[in-house]
Amino acid sequence: MKYLAAFVLAVSVVIPMRAEILEQVLVKVNGDIITKTDLETRQIAALRERLNSPVDAAALKNDEALKKALLEVTPDLLVAAIDELLLTQLGREKGYKLQDDQFQGWMKDMREKNNLQDDAKFQAALKQEGMTVDDLRKQVERGFLMQRVQQDEIGQKLQITEEEARQYYLSHKTEFVEAASVTLREIFIEVPTTTQGGEEGVRVGAEDEAKKEADAVRARIAAGEDFGKDAAEVSDSASKANGGLIGPLPLNDVSDSLRKTLESMKPGDITQPVRNPKGFQILKLETMKTAEAQPFDSVRDLVADKVYDARQQSEMRKFSARIRSQAIIEWKNQDLKKLYEQRIASSN
Repeated sequence: MKYLAAFVLAVSVVIPMRAEILEQVLVKVNGDIITKTDLETRQIAALRERLNSPVDAAALKNDEALKKALLEVTPDLLVAAIDELLLTQLGREKGYKLQDDQFQGWMKDMREKNNLQDDAKFQAALKQEGMTVDDLRKQVERGFLMQRVQQDEIGQKLQITEEEARQYYLSHKTEFVEAASVTLREIFIEVPTTTQGGEEGVRVGAEDEAKKEADAVRARIAAGEDFGKDAAEVSDSASKANGGLIGPLPLNDVSDSLRKTLESMKPGDITQPVRNPKGFQILKLETMKTAEAQPFDSVRDLVADKVYDARQQSEMRKFSARIRSQAIIEWKNQDLKKLYEQRIASSN
């Protein structure tokens, strides 16, 4: 926790004519600044995503669990903030600019996808995020500039040949194995319950009646009736709408006891009625597929995507290292600098 104090330390920027503190600077990158507010905004967003719960600036100073999580996420946030600033600077040097029609088109798509066509709902969503439309545009433009620079600098290096894809496939066959799966049909006969004195229980004789019905249904199926037809007529499960069909399910998602039962069956076999917490279940094994490697032709696009992603990450690491080495990075806090440099060193 020795670097935690660094997150609330910074250098004040003062305009001489007003002698007023406007913001606290953490680092300058080629003359542009990253402020305490910039970092806190990233920290809060990262912790909200990580913890899936609301987080505010005050909590970061008082909650020990949040302090620990903060220390873990901050090095990556510092690296990302500096890299993004370098990319946007380069984009502006190249003369790239987000045009009004591009932003309006992006806004239209975003509002439609998020059901925010109503202006009141849209403004409420912005307020909830603590943003204005201008803030949103700056965020979108930053992403636009970064994307254009990445396309310029590494786009041509991301072309994947057929031979590269095949070599990756041969070296990583375990990544392209279709998992073992099972397809079943079920008939479920529910045991009715009653509530007495606030407690739920089974009505006397209800379990025997449900068991008799389940046994009778199974006997009819064993005598030749269609399982799917009977499921549609008598099952109390939602699967009755599909003739009791369940799956295909990954075999790894099936309980150990059921897997053991299924492994002793062959397609078309039917289990005896089995009691579960809510009633009696009868299962029919439709198909069981063992795990098997998928042929290259059937996973060609997936292989290409994996090769592309790996190449993109590799090229971006090299490009980012190069532009960092050419940048003038002036730290205003040595503890933050140490966190940043340790993270960079660990990624090399």
